[in-house]
Amino acid sequence: MSYLRKYLAEFVYGAIDGTVTTFAVIAGALGASLSPAVILILGFANLFADGFSMAVSNYLSTKSNNDLLVINSEKFPVKTAWATFVSFVVIGFIPLFSFVVAPFSSFVDSHKFIISIILTALAFFGIGWTKGIVVEKNHFSSALETLLVGGAAAVIAYSVGYFLRGVINP
Repeated sequence: MSYLRKYLAEFVYGAIDGTVTTFAVIAGALGASLSPAVILILGFANLFADGFSMAVSNYLSTKSNNDLLVINSEKFPVKTAWATFVSFVVIGFIPLFSFVVAPFSSFVDSHKFIISIILTALAFFGIGWTKGIVVEKNHFSSALETLLVGGAAAVIAYSVGYFLRGVINP
């Protein structure tokens, strides 16, 4: 718990961004009527490339901040990068899960987007709930806030994909 407390900002930042961007890829691609194979390729490419990019950015940001302050920070750049990357990839995988499982289950295949929406909502809720526990604030309020912010990003992503589908394929 002390590690999570120390690196809570990185966990929340990585987990929310991983979930939002992965779901954005899924929602935007579905809004544009792209195939599940393309969604899997784009989803995994996003998970690892964007997760790595965020981790490296976090590393350099923390290192720069430590250099600017010319003191030993309580946070180590490698650990902030690792916390961001792991939370981004692990939590960010949740919206993609139903697409990975779909070829093995006809039920999941028929409902993969709805399942992805539900899992994404649960991921946002869980991130907020965890944050509420760690900072000792109202768990439900923290979870609801994260769900609403993440949900807004998901609606934007789907809307953009849907709009562009109409522009590209009139």
